[in-house]
Amino acid sequence: MENVYVSHVEDAVTFWGQSISRIHDISKLSDSLAKTCPTMSPVFGTPDHDKIYGGMFTADTCWYRCKLNSILSDDQCRATYIDYGNSEVLNRSSIVELPDDLQFPAIAQKYRIWGLQLQECNNIEQGMTFLNQLIADKKVFVQQKVTYKDGTIACQVWHENIDIGEEVANKGFAEKCRNVSSPEVKTDLSVCSLKSPSPWTSRKFERPPMREPKTLPVLIRSTINHKESDTWMEVNCGNSFTGARVRTPDVNFGNAKKNDSKLLEEIKLVKDERDSLIAKSSTLASQIGKLQLDWKKEKEIYEETIQDLERNLQSAVGDKLKSLASKFEMLRSVRHENEKVHSEDDLLQAVIVVTEEKLVPPSSLSNLDETWEKYNLAQETIKNCSDITKLSFLINRRDNVQQELLSSVDSFMLEVDELPLNARSADLQVLLSALESVYGEPCGIKETDACFDDFHKWKQAKMEQFTRVRNDTDKFLGALSSWFCSNKEFFDLSSENSLESSEVIGNIDEILDQVESHVSKELDVSLVEHDEADRQIIIHAYNRVVQCIHEELHLISLVTSKYSTSSEFKKGIVDWVDCSPNINQLMSVKKTIKGLKAKLRWKLVERSSIEDSDESNETILAEIKDEVKMLRNTIFSEIVREQEEYRTLSSLVQKWFPELPLLHPEAGILNYMNSGGLLSGTVERDIFDAEPMKELSSKRPLVRAEIENRMVLLKGYSVGVDTEEKVVERAAKYHQAWSILKEDSGLMELVCLFFCKADPLVYLIVPFYPEESLAAVQAKHSLTSSEILKVMGGVAHGLQILHGAGIVVGALHENNVFAINREKGIIGDFDFTRDANQRSSITMVGFPHVTAPELKLGQTATEASDMYAYGCLFLWDPKMKSLLSGLLRCGDRLRAEEVRAHEYFQSASILVSSTSYEVAEDTPADFA
Repeated sequence: MENVYVSHVEDAVTFWGQSISRIHDISKLSDSLAKTCPTMSPVFGTPDHDKIYGGMFTADTCWYRCKLNSILSDDQCRATYIDYGNSEVLNRSSIVELPDDLQFPAIAQKYRIWGLQLQECNNIEQGMTFLNQLIADKKVFVQQKVTYKDGTIACQVWHENIDIGEEVANKGFAEKCRNVSSPEVKTDLSVCSLKSPSPWTSRKFERPPMREPKTLPVLIRSTINHKESDTWMEVNCGNSFTGARVRTPDVNFGNAKKNDSKLLEEIKLVKDERDSLIAKSSTLASQIGKLQLDWKKEKEIYEETIQDLERNLQSAVGDKLKSLASKFEMLRSVRHENEKVHSEDDLLQAVIVVTEEKLVPPSSLSNLDETWEKYNLAQETIKNCSDITKLSFLINRRDNVQQELLSSVDSFMLEVDELPLNARSADLQVLLSALESVYGEPCGIKETDACFDDFHKWKQAKMEQFTRVRNDTDKFLGALSSWFCSNKEFFDLSSENSLESSEVIGNIDEILDQVESHVSKELDVSLVEHDEADRQIIIHAYNRVVQCIHEELHLISLVTSKYSTSSEFKKGIVDWVDCSPNINQLMSVKKTIKGLKAKLRWKLVERSSIEDSDESNETILAEIKDEVKMLRNTIFSEIVREQEEYRTLSSLVQKWFPELPLLHPEAGILNYMNSGGLLSGTVERDIFDAEPMKELSSKRPLVRAEIENRMVLLKGYSVGVDTEEKVVERAAKYHQAWSILKEDSGLMELVCLFFCKADPLVYLIVPFYPEESLAAVQAKHSLTSSEILKVMGGVAHGLQILHGAGIVVGALHENNVFAINREKGIIGDFDFTRDANQRSSITMVGFPHVTAPELKLGQTATEASDMYAYGCLFLWDPKMKSLLSGLLRCGDRLRAEEVRAHEYFQSASILVSSTSYEVAEDTPADFA
């Protein structure tokens, strides 16, 4: 038996059906066709009758699989939908090719009712209509008998226990065959072939293909035993066809047939009733058995429960008191730990600190800021003034603003002195640390003070709940304690207690239940963690507290800074309130130096005359030399005084009196300031007792001299009018970088810079370190590993300082690096008349081994090229292979700060004090 869904009826005994098990395959196939067919190409030429195509059904314009039966014209073909059984005429534009994955056998199967053949031709359409009403779009049961050569399956068909073949035969639309056993037998329709209309001549019997039919019966009775169906078939279908074949026609055939049908119906009803009663009886027996088993199990459980209760009753009082005592002990511990601290009390206190105790900005702060702004604007106007006639007016206006600023400063300082800034800052820092240790790092979300209101409401509700729960617990614990006291008196035989036993016992069970309930509730309130809503309220309040703390700390820092600035202003300007600074002291020192230089020149001429005379007096000559030396020392001392005066005036110009360079251009204050205090107009070449140092340089003037018991070098460079400003700018930038750390900067000091009045030369005065260049030290005695660490660490520090100031050396080689006392490395000065690219070009000629590859390719000098030269100068050591690999590679070299942080400089294990070790390892220090 097979379940089949009837998709198309062809005539009174022939129909097409789809197996119920493949209904969902049809649905999937329809989706695939809907996606594939619109993209496929139409059919051209002569179609293949055995090939499967895609056809668009006219009724619903959906795509279905079809085979082409015949070509009616150039534009039309007759197509049969192989998955449903119906046919229609299609235009070629509605037929497309299908891919190989859709070329599989038809889902619909052609069936013929077993043992029947068509009768008169004029009843064909009526028979088809009758069969269509019986089984079309319905589920039927088929029992296969035989398969014909064309693939048609002869079968018996039932629908709702009705034999479809019998119904068709009874209506006279088909007759029973005389021989149905041979599969070769086919219905002979030759008699009616001319009269029989085609199944497709009437569109009212043509059904469109169905994707997943809505009329498909639901298998409600799928679980019913097939016994009914088998019994019915035995009764109704046993030998009906055999009887039909041997029975001879008589006149009462019709009446007998009707009586047989009624009898069969009665038999069927009786059997159905019998089967129904048997099924009900079986169901009731099963239910009774199940109920008996359930009752037995329930009885066993009930008996076990009774036994458990009896056992528990023996220790009920002890168990209850033990449980209560355990909870009470836990509650005692919780109350002891939280005696004075409740949930989020620290945060509540912090909210009070940042709101009610918040530090208020001084009222004079805004006035001070406005006055400072006016004062700075007045100073900037004076600084940018180039018209000396307007200067007096600008100075008077500035002085008026200055008086106003002094008044604002006094008011501000008096107000700030009353504020506990330091104590408040310390308290806030402690509070912030305490909160972060409890609540963790705050998030960066900006909060408002509204979260404080939410927190207060939440905290108040929690406190009310906590107080209420604790009071209830205390109340019932007191009741329990009173009960125990009453029992103590009652059970004391020596006591004259007049209470009855019923009065003593009272409602102890209710008291115990209430005590346990309220103790448990208080433990829950005290120990339970906050839910997500509570946590969000706490987090928002905490974030806002932290923001308020930072805002107040920022305010304290701002007020402290303004207080310091105001104090400095008051201290610096108070001496100049009634007078203005002048350059008299500076000009006096200059005049003194000028007189000393004239006297020195006279003494030098006098000494030269005595030395050139034939009768020289050694005593007089010695006295003159002493006088010359004393004059030089005096001049140098006065130059130091001059520098101090310049520093004082420069500070006044930068802070309070920007008009001084405009009022006194002859003092050269701007030249001094632009050079960073390096350029001097007083120093001259003639005041030095210089000794030429041709062995150090043959290209430029280089002399050695002594200044206040300190040996220096005077290095002369040729300059032009267009390069003087650049020289001063580069030297001042280098000097400013050195002045931050001075002796600890890893750079050579620039003592002074002056221009020669007679020749186009600029002289740079630097300290003289004889025989301490890296080349000289290495040639004399190689540095040890510990000395390498100190010297090259200092050089790396110097490069870090220069690169941080935006200065590229471009001339880093062994003669420009010094190892002072073999333990301090510094970078020497360089030619400030040239830029970094020009210096690197000269270094490339004299020291090609320290020139970076990119410089040889014509690229500009960079910090990376300095690091390459540093790597080439680095004294070789077996433990610095990784450092050198980061310095000598072509790209992405280590920076100076990365070199200083390298493990070579950080690890103490690299220090090797034994020189013999280095000799044994055969790794002498040398240059790259």
